[in-house]
Amino acid sequence: MGDDDADLDGVLEAVGPRLRGLRQERGATLAQLSASTGISVSTLSRLESGQRRPTLELLLPLARAHQVPLDELVDAPPTGDPRLHPRPVVRDGMTFLPLTRRPGGVQAYKVVYPPHWPDSPPDLRVHEGHEWLYVLNGRLRLLLGEHDLVLRPGEVVEFDTRVPHWFGNPHDEPAEALALFGPQGERMHVRAAPRQA
Repeated sequence: MGDDDADLDGVLEAVGPRLRGLRQERGATLAQLSASTGISVSTLSRLESGQRRPTLELLLPLARAHQVPLDELVDAPPTGDPRLHPRPVVRDGMTFLPLTRRPGGVQAYKVVYPPHWPDSPPDLRVHEGHEWLYVLNGRLRLLLGEHDLVLRPGEVVEFDTRVPHWFGNPHDEPAEALALFGPQGERMHVRAAPRQA
């Protein structure tokens, strides 16, 4: 077996765990994914466990369901280059640049909030997870429980997303932030400097 064959097998073997991670990250069951893709639950289960080899006919509807490009789903290393080439995603008027590649676990993003965003009154939400945010430019307003804060460049917040919260940019200039999102209340472990002995 040549190096190219071994590389291909490695890429294909990694697809199953990646599919499982994407599905779990979105909190979907195999039955829900089956309903949205038309792929049977047993086939999805075998794909995720590596017992079935992925084909283009199976990967295309899965990439669509998970809202990721096919090349990201397969994650074939183009040249071994470790640099990320993020593709911006605009959601609800905000621009997200993904700064991590692997599905599941803590995800990092650069988020751009346009001026006067959103154009509706604050609507505090709760959900499972944990969030960490560092303001790079501009100012953001954070409503968190009973707190009403204006975050400026260099300020950081970390909180459990089960506390009612809302972010907005009521100012005239865009705001940019780095954000880490953790699933199911997973805490971020951020250390600014090494511990002293």
